[in-house]
Amino acid sequence: MSTAGDRERDTGATASVEGSDLKLEAVVIPVSDVDRAKNFYGSLGWRLDADFGSDNGFRVIQFTPPGSGCSVQFGANVTSAEPGSAQGLYLVVSDIDAARDGLAALGAEVSEVFHPAAPGAQFQPAGSSGRVSGRAPDQASYGSFATFSDPDGNGWLLQEITTRLPGRVDPAETVFASTGELADALRRAEAAHGEHEKRTGEADANWPAWYADYMVRERAGAELPL
Repeated sequence: MSTAGDRERDTGATASVEGSDLKLEAVVIPVSDVDRAKNFYGSLGWRLDADFGSDNGFRVIQFTPPGSGCSVQFGANVTSAEPGSAQGLYLVVSDIDAARDGLAALGAEVSEVFHPAAPGAQFQPAGSSGRVSGRAPDQASYGSFATFSDPDGNGWLLQEITTRLPGRVDPAETVFASTGELADALRRAEAAHGEHEKRTGEADANWPAWYADYMVRERAGAELPL
């Protein structure tokens, strides 16, 4: 239960970092064979940002997935965690089928697309009853998944997100991470605009403004235009 003192401490914590961004830019994963891991992530088309070593045996490698603002690091003398113990590493995609097929074509052993039978079931092992085959009912945003692992067993979770929950994105700073993500947003706006014109019974000459409004609202999780 929150108390007045808790709220005061929370306010103070917020004030202490106000004006200073705290950007999560890299996550460390444990691997047993550094070069094998490097070959694996390179084969997926991820960008190699760094491969630095030193005389004391330290080596760090960094890859960034396409369109991601966060990178993954691994290497020698980087972490004491057990190789393969990193699980539930999210890769957010705008089209789960395209992302799944693209990774499979590059050699990753990706699960079929599934949706959870109950909250949290996406974290259950492959083959469990909690995973229901196919996309989420009604193509619900946040509801469709696929999984794959690297050679050590570090587990990655693809999640399709097309519409963000309210408050997750600043509408004043709408950003699309890749041309593919932008293209998917344009397709959804086109489909929605077609329904809009059916409702109004007339062509909308100002469709670019409608598209823009729809895409920004969808991205921010705001109420969509009719």
